[in-house]
Amino acid sequence: MQDSRHSKYLGLPSFIGRSKKQVFATLKERVGQKLACWKGKLLSMGGKEILIKAIVQAIPTYTMSCFQLPQSLCEDLEGMMRNFWWGQKQQEFKMCWISWKRMCNSKASGGMGFRNLQAFNLAMLAKQAWRILTNPSSLVARVLKAKYFPIGDVLSAKLGNSPSYSWRSIYNNLKDLKEGTRWRVGNGKRIHIWDDRWMPNPSTYKVISPQTAIQNSQWFPRS
Repeated sequence: MQDSRHSKYLGLPSFIGRSKKQVFATLKERVGQKLACWKGKLLSMGGKEILIKAIVQAIPTYTMSCFQLPQSLCEDLEGMMRNFWWGQKQQEFKMCWISWKRMCNSKASGGMGFRNLQAFNLAMLAKQAWRILTNPSSLVARVLKAKYFPIGDVLSAKLGNSPSYSWRSIYNNLKDLKEGTRWRVGNGKRIHIWDDRWMPNPSTYKVISPQTAIQNSQWFPRS
């Protein structure tokens, strides 16, 4: 009988325990296997760049779109890519002349355009929240809505009791989504005129007039 702690569904772990780094250790193993078979080959800097961007950085992408990886794991993966880039062979480590953070800058800014894995992970999860917001009829949106935000939308959702790690990962990135979005007023659903961002004022996009007891209950149509 297969241990549920190590079982997978569609390539993702079906059980997330306390040790997140141990659960996602297979990502590190897969990256290590790819890099190990390339270290002994004579590759140009351009070839290394293509292999890192097209293969190594693509390995954790699917998992990153569903779960927030531990920061230490992201740093380990970036360290493996950094060592490969600078010419590590077997257990030999060479000097890294430029920080990986700078290497993640765009080429126009003096970097190489590599991914900052932690920032990319957060962006993928924010994209999932955006899909839930813009496509409420999808299966995942309906399931999460029924359990975590039966009233309102994902932007007004609460973490809830005993949330799944997938929902916790998405919820941790709702703050960035809220700060980067605002409502367009029109016909259809409803906007709370005091709490939602709908005004054309670029400083806050919110009503700055003082509230009164009567005004607190007013709503405004939105699309």
